[in-house]
Amino acid sequence: MEFKNIKDDLEKSCEDLYDELNALTNQRLLLTGSAGFLGFYFSHLFAYWNMHYSNRILCTLQDNFSRGRPSWLNNISRAPDINLEQYDVLDYMSDFYFENVIHAASIASPVFYRRYPIETMDANVIGLRNLLDAQLNFRKNTGVETRFLYFSTSEIYGDPSAENIPTSEEYRGNVSCTGPRASYDESKRYGETLCVNFWKSRGLPVTIVRPFNNYGPGLNLDDGRAISDYIKSVKETNSIVMYSDGTPTRTFCYISDAISGYIKALVNGSPGESYNIGNEGPEISMLDLAYLIKGLCENSGHTEIKIIKQKNQDKEYLTDNPNRRCPNISKAKTQIGFSPSVELEDGLRRTLRWNGVI
Repeated sequence: MEFKNIKDDLEKSCEDLYDELNALTNQRLLLTGSAGFLGFYFSHLFAYWNMHYSNRILCTLQDNFSRGRPSWLNNISRAPDINLEQYDVLDYMSDFYFENVIHAASIASPVFYRRYPIETMDANVIGLRNLLDAQLNFRKNTGVETRFLYFSTSEIYGDPSAENIPTSEEYRGNVSCTGPRASYDESKRYGETLCVNFWKSRGLPVTIVRPFNNYGPGLNLDDGRAISDYIKSVKETNSIVMYSDGTPTRTFCYISDAISGYIKALVNGSPGESYNIGNEGPEISMLDLAYLIKGLCENSGHTEIKIIKQKNQDKEYLTDNPNRRCPNISKAKTQIGFSPSVELEDGLRRTLRWNGVI
């Protein structure tokens, strides 16, 4: 079974997460959104684990394949104890038997959640409620211990003020409830409220993670995020097209580091708590990010890559776009043992290599 340019990542992830993955041995785990970016790495990690370790995890990978069924899933489905299902989380699952749930089904791309705002809210609210109800009933009927990991987003913070950067989990956010990004931001905020109250009032253990700009192999180059746009532009035109003045800043977290944080949150996290999963630095401007990718490509043999600034045809492209995004991850470090280690330049190099750019 081939693991294109990510075998080393997967091998290290399995070693670093041995205790956590071993804790899931012989338990049934449901991963929703398996065809997405996070689903790509989760699926490959579980497949690699089950192929190389005898203490297997019984994984069911679900997706409604609304954006197509990626070919790599056919490879994944051949791994032992991996079951692939087409299923929509909007449909209540009456035959539910999972001790562990990783709910990653969501429209997370700004391009697509602005194009499909109602569908975005439905997945983040109705889909979540269906899964919470199903696992609660399973827990009550069987008496088994369960775990539930909900994927929120750093977007719930909106555009933080300067004194709230790096942003901790206690910050309440500066978010528009009616803007072009609100369908995603506000439904994720409501999702967190739902999760916390399922724990407080009904005793269902739910842990929340807030991803901060994850990137790496498996990232869809059409999803409208900066790294995706830059790589796609290099592949197609040998240039980098920027749709801003380049001053907004972000920190980025390579996918293997991020997945480590998510697995640790699932196994070690406290119910009802939320954890920032990202990198504290470097906080880099979009212009400097463009120059970094340009340099990596040119040093690998590309001819000179031009950086072009132009306005996006979408008039609301930058509306409510945060100026800065940088997490405080001290809570995740101390409570669940999260410790990202992949430097930005190295992570970008791996991502470019996976996409066939270098």
